[in-house]
Amino acid sequence: MLNFVLCDDNLNTLNKLSHMFESVFMKNDLEAKIAFKTTKDSELLLHMKENPIDVLILDINLNSKLDGIEIANQIRKKNKDCYIIFTTAHSEFVFLAYKCKTFDYLCKPITKERLEETVLRLFDDIKSSTSHKKYIRLDNKNTIIDENEIQYIKRDGMKIIFHTNSRDYEVYSSFAKLQEQLPHNFVRCHKSFIANVKNITKLEPASNLIYFKNDVTCDIGPKYKDDFMKGVNAYGNFE
Repeated sequence: MLNFVLCDDNLNTLNKLSHMFESVFMKNDLEAKIAFKTTKDSELLLHMKENPIDVLILDINLNSKLDGIEIANQIRKKNKDCYIIFTTAHSEFVFLAYKCKTFDYLCKPITKERLEETVLRLFDDIKSSTSHKKYIRLDNKNTIIDENEIQYIKRDGMKIIFHTNSRDYEVYSSFAKLQEQLPHNFVRCHKSFIANVKNITKLEPASNLIYFKNDVTCDIGPKYKDDFMKGVNAYGNFE
Protein backbone atom coordinates (compact mmCIF):
# COMPACT_ATOMS: atom_id res chain seq x y z
CA MET A 1 0.00 0.00 0.00
CA LEU A 2 1.53 3.29 -1.12
CA ASN A 3 0.94 6.30 1.13
CA PHE A 4 0.16 9.52 -0.76
CA VAL A 5 0.38 12.88 1.04
CA LEU A 6 -1.14 16.08 -0.42
CA CYS A 7 -0.33 19.69 0.44
CA ASP A 8 -2.03 22.71 -1.16
CA ASP A 9 -2.90 26.01 0.51
CA ASN A 10 -6.31 26.13 -1.19
CA LEU A 11 -8.74 23.84 0.64
CA ASN A 12 -11.12 23.47 -2.32
CA THR A 13 -8.22 22.53 -4.61
CA LEU A 14 -6.90 20.12 -1.99
CA ASN A 15 -10.23 18.31 -1.63
CA LYS A 16 -10.78 18.15 -5.38
CA LEU A 17 -7.29 16.77 -5.91
CA SER A 18 -7.81 14.18 -3.20
CA HIS A 19 -11.02 12.96 -4.84
CA MET A 20 -9.29 12.75 -8.22
CA PHE A 21 -6.48 10.61 -6.83
CA GLU A 22 -8.91 8.28 -5.05
CA SER A 23 -10.89 7.91 -8.26
CA VAL A 24 -7.73 6.94 -10.18
CA PHE A 25 -6.76 4.43 -7.47
CA MET A 26 -10.19 2.77 -7.63
CA LYS A 27 -10.43 2.77 -11.43
CA ASN A 28 -7.05 1.08 -11.86
CA ASP A 29 -7.25 -1.20 -8.79
CA LEU A 30 -4.13 0.38 -7.27
CA GLU A 31 -2.92 -0.40 -3.76
CA ALA A 32 -2.66 3.23 -2.69
CA LYS A 33 -4.38 5.65 -0.33
CA ILE A 34 -4.42 9.32 0.66
CA ALA A 35 -2.70 8.96 4.02
CA PHE A 36 -2.71 12.68 4.87
CA LYS A 37 -3.68 16.02 3.35
CA THR A 38 -3.15 19.55 4.64
CA THR A 39 -3.13 23.22 3.69
CA LYS A 40 -0.25 24.03 6.07
CA ASP A 41 3.45 23.41 5.53
CA SER A 42 4.03 23.04 9.30
CA GLU A 43 1.50 20.18 9.50
CA LEU A 44 3.10 18.52 6.49
CA LEU A 45 6.60 18.61 7.99
CA LEU A 46 5.34 17.32 11.33
CA HIS A 47 3.46 14.45 9.67
CA MET A 48 6.50 13.43 7.65
CA LYS A 49 8.66 13.26 10.76
CA GLU A 50 6.37 10.71 12.38
CA ASN A 51 4.85 8.73 9.50
CA PRO A 52 5.95 6.78 6.41
CA ILE A 53 5.35 8.51 3.09
CA ASP A 54 5.82 7.16 -0.41
CA VAL A 55 4.47 9.91 -2.66
CA LEU A 56 4.21 13.65 -1.93
CA ILE A 57 1.96 15.89 -4.01
CA LEU A 58 3.12 19.42 -3.22
CA ASP A 59 1.97 22.84 -4.41
CA ILE A 60 4.93 25.06 -5.29
CA ASN A 61 3.14 28.34 -4.57
CA LEU A 62 2.10 27.90 -0.96
CA ASN A 63 0.81 30.87 1.00
CA SER A 64 3.43 30.48 3.73
CA LYS A 65 6.95 31.49 4.69
CA LEU A 66 8.30 28.50 2.76
CA ASP A 67 7.45 27.70 -0.84
CA GLY A 68 7.05 24.14 -2.09
CA ILE A 69 10.61 23.89 -3.38
CA GLU A 70 12.09 24.95 -0.02
CA ILE A 71 9.88 22.40 1.74
CA ALA A 72 10.92 19.69 -0.73
CA ASN A 73 14.58 20.47 -0.08
CA GLN A 74 14.03 19.99 3.66
CA ILE A 75 12.21 16.72 3.07
CA ARG A 76 14.91 15.43 0.71
CA LYS A 77 17.51 15.76 3.49
CA LYS A 78 15.57 13.21 5.57
CA ASN A 79 13.77 11.14 2.95
CA LYS A 80 15.69 10.46 -0.25
CA ASP A 81 13.32 7.78 -1.51
CA CYS A 82 9.84 9.33 -1.60
CA TYR A 83 8.42 10.41 -4.93
CA ILE A 84 7.75 14.15 -5.21
CA ILE A 85 5.19 15.50 -7.67
CA PHE A 86 4.73 19.27 -7.78
CA THR A 87 1.55 21.10 -8.69
CA THR A 88 1.69 24.68 -9.94
CA ALA A 89 -0.23 27.30 -11.89
CA HIS A 90 3.08 28.90 -12.96
CA SER A 91 5.06 26.74 -15.37
CA GLU A 92 8.15 28.95 -15.02
CA PHE A 93 8.85 27.29 -11.64
CA VAL A 94 9.08 23.82 -13.15
CA PHE A 95 12.81 23.99 -13.93
CA LEU A 96 13.60 24.88 -10.32
CA ALA A 97 11.50 21.94 -9.14
CA TYR A 98 13.68 19.35 -10.83
CA LYS A 99 16.55 20.23 -8.49
CA CYS A 100 14.60 18.37 -5.79
CA LYS A 101 14.71 15.05 -7.68
CA THR A 102 11.15 15.54 -8.80
CA PHE A 103 9.28 12.68 -10.46
CA ASP A 104 6.81 14.92 -12.30
CA TYR A 105 4.83 18.16 -12.14
CA LEU A 106 1.16 18.83 -12.76
CA CYS A 107 0.14 22.20 -14.19
CA LYS A 108 -3.08 23.68 -12.86
CA PRO A 109 -5.88 23.28 -13.67
CA ILE A 110 -5.13 19.59 -13.33
CA THR A 111 -7.15 17.19 -15.45
CA LYS A 112 -8.01 13.67 -14.35
CA GLU A 113 -6.42 12.29 -17.53
CA ARG A 114 -3.09 14.01 -16.84
CA LEU A 115 -3.14 12.95 -13.20
CA GLU A 116 -3.94 9.34 -14.12
CA GLU A 117 -1.08 9.22 -16.62
CA THR A 118 1.35 10.39 -13.93
CA VAL A 119 0.10 7.90 -11.32
CA LEU A 120 0.29 4.94 -13.70
CA ARG A 121 3.78 5.96 -14.80
CA LEU A 122 4.82 6.18 -11.15
CA PHE A 123 3.61 2.61 -10.53
CA ASP A 124 5.45 1.43 -13.64
CA ASP A 125 8.61 3.15 -12.41
CA ILE A 126 8.39 1.31 -9.10
CA LYS A 127 7.82 -2.05 -10.80
CA SER A 128 10.70 -1.65 -13.24
CA SER A 129 13.18 -0.12 -10.83
CA THR A 130 16.53 -1.93 -10.72
CA SER A 131 17.75 0.04 -7.72
CA HIS A 132 17.43 -0.93 -4.05
CA LYS A 133 14.09 -2.65 -3.56
CA LYS A 134 12.13 -0.43 -1.29
CA TYR A 135 8.90 -1.73 -2.78
CA ILE A 136 7.83 -5.30 -3.37
CA ARG A 137 5.37 -6.28 -6.08
CA LEU A 138 3.17 -9.11 -4.86
CA ASP A 139 1.43 -10.28 -8.01
CA ASN A 140 0.85 -9.46 -11.65
CA LYS A 141 -1.66 -6.75 -10.80
CA ASN A 142 -0.86 -3.48 -9.02
CA THR A 143 -0.31 -4.72 -5.49
CA ILE A 144 2.83 -2.96 -4.29
CA ILE A 145 3.88 -2.65 -0.66
CA ASP A 146 6.75 -1.00 1.14
CA GLU A 147 9.18 -3.70 2.23
CA ASN A 148 9.69 -1.84 5.52
CA GLU A 149 6.04 -2.51 6.41
CA ILE A 150 6.43 -6.31 6.18
CA GLN A 151 7.03 -8.16 9.44
CA TYR A 152 7.12 -11.69 8.12
CA ILE A 153 6.02 -13.84 5.19
CA LYS A 154 4.20 -17.12 5.84
CA ARG A 155 3.56 -20.14 3.62
CA ASP A 156 0.08 -21.58 4.13
CA GLY A 157 -0.44 -24.42 1.67
CA MET A 158 -0.41 -22.90 -1.80
CA LYS A 159 -0.89 -19.41 -0.38
CA ILE A 160 1.77 -16.95 0.70
CA ILE A 161 0.74 -14.42 3.33
CA PHE A 162 2.60 -11.12 3.71
CA HIS A 163 1.96 -9.90 7.26
CA THR A 164 2.45 -6.12 7.50
CA ASN A 165 1.97 -3.56 10.25
CA SER A 166 -1.55 -2.82 9.06
CA ARG A 167 -2.96 -5.88 7.25
CA ASP A 168 -2.28 -9.22 5.54
CA TYR A 169 -1.85 -9.71 1.80
CA GLU A 170 -2.43 -13.15 0.25
CA VAL A 171 -1.00 -14.36 -3.07
CA TYR A 172 -0.36 -17.70 -4.77
CA SER A 173 3.28 -18.23 -5.59
CA SER A 174 6.33 -20.41 -4.99
CA PHE A 175 7.85 -19.88 -1.56
CA ALA A 176 11.35 -20.87 -2.74
CA LYS A 177 11.15 -18.63 -5.82
CA LEU A 178 9.91 -15.72 -3.72
CA GLN A 179 12.85 -16.05 -1.31
CA GLU A 180 15.32 -15.65 -4.18
CA GLN A 181 13.74 -12.33 -5.16
CA LEU A 182 13.63 -10.73 -1.71
CA PRO A 183 16.20 -8.28 -0.27
CA HIS A 184 18.88 -9.70 2.08
CA ASN A 185 17.06 -8.57 5.23
CA PHE A 186 14.34 -11.16 4.56
CA VAL A 187 15.76 -14.31 6.13
CA ARG A 188 14.26 -17.81 6.23
CA CYS A 189 13.68 -18.74 9.86
CA HIS A 190 11.35 -21.73 9.53
CA LYS A 191 10.02 -24.04 6.82
CA SER A 192 6.91 -21.83 6.73
CA PHE A 193 8.29 -18.37 7.66
CA ILE A 194 10.59 -15.69 6.26
CA ALA A 195 11.27 -12.85 8.71
CA ASN A 196 12.13 -9.24 7.94
CA VAL A 197 14.99 -8.98 10.40
CA LYS A 198 14.93 -5.17 10.25
CA ASN A 199 11.54 -5.21 11.99
CA ILE A 200 12.37 -7.63 14.81
CA THR A 201 11.85 -6.08 18.24
CA LYS A 202 12.89 -9.05 20.39
CA LEU A 203 14.29 -12.57 20.04
CA GLU A 204 13.81 -15.54 22.34
CA PRO A 205 16.15 -18.22 20.95
CA ALA A 206 15.40 -20.60 23.85
CA SER A 207 11.70 -20.72 22.97
CA ASN A 208 12.36 -20.22 19.24
CA LEU A 209 10.18 -17.11 18.98
CA ILE A 210 10.63 -13.90 17.00
CA TYR A 211 8.79 -10.78 18.15
CA PHE A 212 7.69 -7.85 16.03
CA LYS A 213 5.71 -4.66 16.70
CA ASN A 214 2.50 -5.13 18.74
CA ASP A 215 3.78 -8.48 20.07
CA VAL A 216 3.25 -10.22 16.74
CA THR A 217 5.34 -13.41 16.64
CA CYS A 218 6.58 -16.08 14.28
CA ASP A 219 8.60 -19.27 14.85
CA ILE A 220 12.23 -20.27 14.43
CA GLY A 221 12.78 -23.79 13.09
CA PRO A 222 15.80 -25.73 14.43
CA LYS A 223 16.96 -26.50 10.87
CA TYR A 224 17.14 -22.78 10.01
CA LYS A 225 18.29 -21.38 13.35
CA ASP A 226 22.03 -21.00 12.70
CA ASP A 227 21.63 -19.34 9.29
CA PHE A 228 18.83 -17.16 10.64
CA MET A 229 20.98 -15.85 13.48
CA LYS A 230 23.73 -15.01 10.99
CA GLY A 231 21.17 -13.03 8.99
CA VAL A 232 20.00 -11.22 12.13
CA ASN A 233 23.57 -10.24 12.99
CA ALA A 234 24.24 -9.03 9.46
CA TYR A 235 21.01 -7.15 8.67
CA GLY A 236 19.02 -6.67 11.91
CA ASN A 237 18.43 -3.27 13.50
CA PHE A 238 17.53 -4.15 17.08
CA GLU A 239 19.96 -4.42 19.99
